Amino acid sequence: MGSENTSHPAKTAYFNRELSWLAFNRRVLEQAYDSRFPILDRMRFLSFVASNLDEFYEIRVAGLIQQTEGGVVEAGPDGLGPKEQLRRIHSISASLVHDQYECWHKVIVPGLRKAGVLFKTKEQFTRREKAWMENYFMTEVLPVLTPLAIDPAHPFPSFGNKTLNLLLWLDDPATPETETILAFIPVPRILPRVVFIPGAGKAKPVYVFLSDIIKLFADRLFSGYKIKAIHAFRITRNSDLYIDEEEVENLLKTIEEELYKRRKGSPVRLEIEDGVNDELMERLLSNIGLSRQHVFMINGPINMMRLQSVYDLIDRPDLKCAPFTPYVPPYFSGSYNIYDVVREGDRLLHHPYDSFQPVIDFVGHAARDPKVLAIKMTLYRTSSDSPIVKALMAAARAGKQVTALIELKARFDEANNINWARQLEDAGVHVVYGFVKLKTHCKCCLVVRKEDGGIRRYAHLGTGNYHSKTARLYTDLSFFTARRDLTDEVAEVFNTLTGFAKEPKFSRLLVAPFNLHSTMVKLILREAANARAGKPARVVAKCNSLIDKETIDALYEASSAGVKIDLVVRGICGLVPGVPGMSENIRVTSILGRYLEHSRIFYFENAGKPELYLGSADWMPRNFFRRVEVVFPVEEPALRKRIVEEVLGATLRDTTARLLNANGGYGPSAPEGTPPFSSQDYFMALSQAREKADAGGRKEKEDTCTVPSLEIVREGKKTTGLRDENLDDSGL
Repeated sequence: MGSENTSHPAKTAYFNRELSWLAFNRRVLEQAYDSRFPILDRMRFLSFVASNLDEFYEIRVAGLIQQTEGGVVEAGPDGLGPKEQLRRIHSISASLVHDQYECWHKVIVPGLRKAGVLFKTKEQFTRREKAWMENYFMTEVLPVLTPLAIDPAHPFPSFGNKTLNLLLWLDDPATPETETILAFIPVPRILPRVVFIPGAGKAKPVYVFLSDIIKLFADRLFSGYKIKAIHAFRITRNSDLYIDEEEVENLLKTIEEELYKRRKGSPVRLEIEDGVNDELMERLLSNIGLSRQHVFMINGPINMMRLQSVYDLIDRPDLKCAPFTPYVPPYFSGSYNIYDVVREGDRLLHHPYDSFQPVIDFVGHAARDPKVLAIKMTLYRTSSDSPIVKALMAAARAGKQVTALIELKARFDEANNINWARQLEDAGVHVVYGFVKLKTHCKCCLVVRKEDGGIRRYAHLGTGNYHSKTARLYTDLSFFTARRDLTDEVAEVFNTLTGFAKEPKFSRLLVAPFNLHSTMVKLILREAANARAGKPARVVAKCNSLIDKETIDALYEASSAGVKIDLVVRGICGLVPGVPGMSENIRVTSILGRYLEHSRIFYFENAGKPELYLGSADWMPRNFFRRVEVVFPVEEPALRKRIVEEVLGATLRDTTARLLNANGGYGPSAPEGTPPFSSQDYFMALSQAREKADAGGRKEKEDTCTVPSLEIVREGKKTTGLRDENLDDSGL
C-alpha cells in the first residue's frame, strides 16, 4: 500500500463523515449556550453532547483506530485517510470538550445558582455539608467500595467500559525511601453519580458529585497511608459488535456473547481529571494500552451524561420547557374502532405534536378484537415497559397468530431486545431475528382482520420507532392505511423478512436493499431531466443523514441542471452546497431544538405532478444496502397537502435552522432582521389551536385540493391559516 493521502483540497466534492458528525455535536453544544432555553434544558443538552461523543468514540473512532492498526491507508471520497481523520478528530474533539466544560462552569452552574439550584465542588463544602457527606459515605458508599492496590501480588485491574474509577497516589510515611504506591477505587454503577444534600434551616439544598464525596473520605480505605493525589477517570472501549456472518449459527446466542466482550473491548479514549502526575499517567496508559493521542484532560465532573438523571431529580418546572400535551384528532378519541377509522381513509399523525396513543391502540385493539386473525410487526427499539409489546403478548395468549421481527443488532439496545424476544417467545409470539447481514430498521405493523367482505389488511407505517417514550421527544410521522395496493406489499415485506426471497418485487413501496436506492437516484435524475426540458423541477428532502456518494452525485447533477434543492439534514451531511457549477442550487439546513428531528420526507416536483414519500431510511449506504427499510408514497390529497404546506412549509421557513456553508461550517439560515420563526413552536401552537377548535365544537374538514407546488410554499405565498407572525420562539 502507498503512503496515506493526508491532503485536504480547498474545494472538495464531499465532506468527511466523521468531521461532519462532530459539526453536528457542536450544534448540540450551541443549544446549551442558547439563552432561549430554560437552564435545566440547557444542562440537558450538555449531557447529550457527552453521550453523543461516547457513542462516536465507541463505534466510529474505534473503527478508525482498527484501520490504522491494520495498515489501511486508502482515503475516502473526501480525500482523508484513517490517520489524518484521527488527527483531526482529536483536535476538534479536544476543542469541543473544552467548550463543553467551559459552558458547565461559566453558563450552567452560575445559571442554576442564580435560580437557587446549587452544585458544589469539594473546595466549597461547608462544615454541615461535610458532616452529612461523611455519614452518607460511611453508610451508603463505603460498604460497596473495593480498594485495589497495585503490587506484585495485586495485578493491574481491568476497567469496564465507561465505568467511573479513581486513581490514587499513595505514600507510606513509615518508609519514605519506598517508591510511591499506585491504587485504584472502582466506583460501582449502582451508586448515583450525583447526590442531593437536603437543606436545613437557612442552609440551601446542594447537589454534589459522588467522585468528590469519595475523594473527601478515600483515606478511610487506606488506613495509615497518605494520599498524595487522587484523580477520577473513565475509559471508553471499542463497543462495536463483531458477528462472523459465515460462522454464526444462533444469532441471539452470538450477540449475547458479543455483549459480554463489549465490556472488555480495546480502549479508544481516556478521560481523566487534569493535574495528574506524568509518571502516573504513563503507568496508566502503558497498562491499558492507549496512546496519549486519545487522552482528554477534564476540568470538571467526569461523564456529563450523568446530568440527564439530574434533570428528573430537580423538581423545578419553572426551569424546564413547559410540558406539552399532544393533540388527539377527534376520529382517534373516545370509544372508537381504529379499523373503522382507517377504512374510511388514510390517516396521518405528526409526533410529538399529535398523540402516539393511536399507534398503541392499533396494536392494542388488534389484541382484543375477535375479528383480528394475525398481527405482524417490526421492533427496532422500544421502551422497557412497552405497551405495544405487552399487547403483542396478550394477542398471542388470546390465540391470534402474532409475529414479531425483533432486531437484535439495534446498537446499544441489544440486551433490551434480547429480553423482549424471550418474553415474547414465552407468550407464544413467533419471534424472528431478521437477517444476519442486514439490520431490520423499517417501521411496519400489519393487522389481518376477517370482516363481512372477507379478509382485510390494515397497516401502520412510520418514520420512527414503536417507542412510546421517544415518541414524545422525536419528531416523526405515522401513516395508517387499509389500501390494498399498499397493504399487500407490506405483507410481502413481512414474507421476505420471515421467509426467503432473494429478489422480491415491489411496485408501490421502496424497500431497501432491493429498490430503494436505485429509485431515489432515478427520481432525482428525473428532476434534472425535467429542468433541462423546461418543466417544473424541485427536490426537497428531510432526513437525519446524507452521506451516500451516488445520491450526492445525482443531487449535484440536478443542481447543475437548474433544479432548486432544499435539504434539511439534522446530522451528518457529506454534500458540499453552494459551489458554482456543482451545487449552487442546493441549500442545506439543520434544525435542532426541544425535539429531536427524526422524520424522513422526500418530495419530487415531477413536472407539476408532485410525488411525496415518507419512510424509515436516511440517505446513507447503510440504509440503502445494509438495512431493511421501507419508504412509502402518500397519495391522499388532504394528507399530502398537510405534509407539503404544513410540515415542509414550516420547516423551510425555520429561522432557528443552521445553514451549511461550502467550507463545512454552519451559520444563520436567515438574514439579520428576519422575524424569528421556530417550526417546532409553530407545530405546538398548531396542535393547541386544533385542540381548542375541537373543544369549540368545530369539526375538522377534509380538504380535497391537489398538492400545491412547494416552490410556492417556499416563497411564503401559502399558509395553513394559523397566525404565525409572532409565535413565541422561546421554547423551541
